[in-house]
Amino acid sequence: MVMFMVIAVLADIVGSRRLDDRSAAQQVLDETIAAVEIDLPLAVQPLTPTVGDEQQGVYRDLGDAMISLLMIQLRLPDGIAFRFGIGIGEVRAVSSVHGELADGPGWYAARAAIETVHDREGRAVPRTRTWIVGAPGQDEVMEHTIAASNAYLLVRDELVGAMNERERRLTYGRLIGRSQQELAIGEGISQPSVSKSLKRAGTAAILEGVAALREESR
Repeated sequence: MVMFMVIAVLADIVGSRRLDDRSAAQQVLDETIAAVEIDLPLAVQPLTPTVGDEQQGVYRDLGDAMISLLMIQLRLPDGIAFRFGIGIGEVRAVSSVHGELADGPGWYAARAAIETVHDREGRAVPRTRTWIVGAPGQDEVMEHTIAASNAYLLVRDELVGAMNERERRLTYGRLIGRSQQELAIGEGISQPSVSKSLKRAGTAAILEGVAALREESR
């Protein structure tokens, strides 16, 4: 049985039991994940439904995972959102009569991470959507990286959570390289209105954060 180190991601749907049409919501989620992978393919295994309202994905490194999950957050419409648990560690595939099952410390860490998101949502930081946990045995450098990344994610989730749907769309557009004029045409508004929305949303900070993650991942 081969084990290998990856960034394992578990995602579950926020308020899935309150959705009026669960099937329609899943279609939106599937289309969003596919569109993000077309715009910026970073996943080794894009998020894929497993059981209930849960999805699993795999990334090569932490920066790639954080960028891709941000793009999913930005692209989703109002009323549909994910929580993300990011686990750093080894994973393996276990054979069963139902096919291969995901197993290993990386997935256990991702499970612990998403439980932390649930816990923080119900307390002082309700806009928390993403958390990272390292499997046992991480070195000091990785432990510091995880701590710093979680601090970044707390602030990033707060910014994204405060955006309205248009602000998220505009931020996503800028992230993939569309000009403000292109975005204005797509939204049917003026370029100054786009600029005002981006400033109000804190988009510049989001984009600078992504640039730093891309540089770190090289």
